[in-house]
Amino acid sequence: MEPQKEARTLGDPVARSSGPSRSQTPKDEERRDGDTAPAEASLGAEADGALADSAFADALWELPVEPAERRPECSRCSRPQKVCLCPFLPLHPLHISTHLYIIQHPAEESKVLRTVPLLAACLPQDKCKVKIGRRFSEERDPELSTICRKSDTLILYPGAEATNLEEFILESPIYPSTIIIIDGTWSQAKDIFYKNSLFRLPKQVQLKTSISSQYVIRTQPTNRCLSTLECAAAALSILEKNNYIQETLLRPLQALCSFQLQHGAQIRLSKEHLLKNGLYPKPMPKNKRKLRKMELLMNSVKI
Repeated sequence: MEPQKEARTLGDPVARSSGPSRSQTPKDEERRDGDTAPAEASLGAEADGALADSAFADALWELPVEPAERRPECSRCSRPQKVCLCPFLPLHPLHISTHLYIIQHPAEESKVLRTVPLLAACLPQDKCKVKIGRRFSEERDPELSTICRKSDTLILYPGAEATNLEEFILESPIYPSTIIIIDGTWSQAKDIFYKNSLFRLPKQVQLKTSISSQYVIRTQPTNRCLSTLECAAAALSILEKNNYIQETLLRPLQALCSFQLQHGAQIRLSKEHLLKNGLYPKPMPKNKRKLRKMELLMNSVKI
């Protein structure tokens, strides 16, 4: 008898009767059946809440968007009035005979810590003109086209075909009256220079300098790279044969960097310095062209 009882226990489960079990009374069943009503009510409330949230979200989208208020800017240095740099600008625009054309990439126009407004604030309006864009042609800008075709116009852009500016003015029979400088990141400047045939018409020159940039709040590719303001300051001081011009133009840049460093900014070391000292925070690129550029920076080769 015992083996039969064991087989029944280990075999298929025995079908349970439809009546109430010992652990469940008729009151329990009634309570279980009664719980379905609150559950359905809860689901309905959740659905109503979701519809209300959706309607609220739709109402938010229909609200008028108010433009963000910009801090009042100084009309001369284009800095916020609370951090105006006019005390570091010359009282009167510098007297120069050279015409300066700044070709500015559109992305630079919206940057807060740009140097071109400081440069323009130091020079006469008729001597410093800023043209914003990426593509220029004779049809789009006849004035710039005429300037580029003049024999006394220079364009400051480093490269194998560029002549050192100081050497050029000593050897050239025609003294330059105009210089063009491209304002943007190095990749943006390269794009503008090589994709606009107008900019290959003037004589290409570069600065022969070993000084490091004082624009320490912005990362430069190499230790020899200078900001647009620094390039203009060096070039104008050479062309005008007046070192005071460079000192005057650098003063607001030094004040800008000093103020930013005092309020939380950090000194930005060049990519060249970071790579040489094993401090570069990003992984080396997998793209062969970009990797080659990194290797050239580490070996101090001009790119």
